[in-house]
Amino acid sequence: MHFAICCLLLLCPLSGISPEAFGAARPQPVFSIDRDTLRQGEFLVATVSGSASGPGLRFNGKRYPMFRQGDGGYRALVPVENLTEPGRYEIVAGDGDRAQRIPVMVVSNNLPVQKIWLDEKTNSLKATEEEKKQVRQALRTLSGEQRWNGAFDYPSKGRKSSPFGVKRSYNGAPVSSYHKGIDIAVPQGTPVLAPADGKVVLTGYEANRFHVHGNTVIIDHGQGLQTIYLHLHAIDVETGDTVKKGEAIGTVGSTGISTGPHLHWGTYLYGTSVDPELFVRKEY
Repeated sequence: MHFAICCLLLLCPLSGISPEAFGAARPQPVFSIDRDTLRQGEFLVATVSGSASGPGLRFNGKRYPMFRQGDGGYRALVPVENLTEPGRYEIVAGDGDRAQRIPVMVVSNNLPVQKIWLDEKTNSLKATEEEKKQVRQALRTLSGEQRWNGAFDYPSKGRKSSPFGVKRSYNGAPVSSYHKGIDIAVPQGTPVLAPADGKVVLTGYEANRFHVHGNTVIIDHGQGLQTIYLHLHAIDVETGDTVKKGEAIGTVGSTGISTGPHLHWGTYLYGTSVDPELFVRKEY
């Protein structure tokens, strides 16, 4: 018996035999998140190391692709939608017997209701199907390269007239939406600068039926992250342009549904709006 085993080893060098050939279990990838409690409108950082390919990631009924990082691991910035019911959830990496689950607690952001009054003409304006389709597609862009580096800058400096996440009631009607960005109140014509490196994936114009958003720019920063700029007066870039942090992309205006000159700045992960301030406060 000893001779038979030696012959087998001579015929099959150990360097060519995988651990699975001897029945050894494959090492389990290491799945982790940066925090287990977060508010509505925030996001968590999920990472997986020791995996040959990006595992499937699931949270609150949705799947999120993970992106390869420089250290060989995988990462996803997973958003919590602003109207998600507070409570206990699970984030799951992988499928079947090898799935790993981590509990996550979502808590309320306790933001107030903002009452907005619009005149009859403005209130009757509705986004065209083409406008909604173009914006939706641009905000779901998935490109593997992380284009941004470091914390974001504000695209324009001024008074923040409306924060992210505030629930909104229009003309006394029940709450039907929330503010999907921050408003910066600055004079018309004020330059709007790219807060980080990226690629322009949409330029939309009020003259081309962007009735609600007005003149619009959307920048893809890679790995599921986009930023949007609404109600612009002028647009200084074109779809397909690569922009650098601090580069002018347009000027502040009051196009679309707007009560006065201001910049609406939003950030989106996998098509879900999250608080833009998070990318200014910390590097991801």
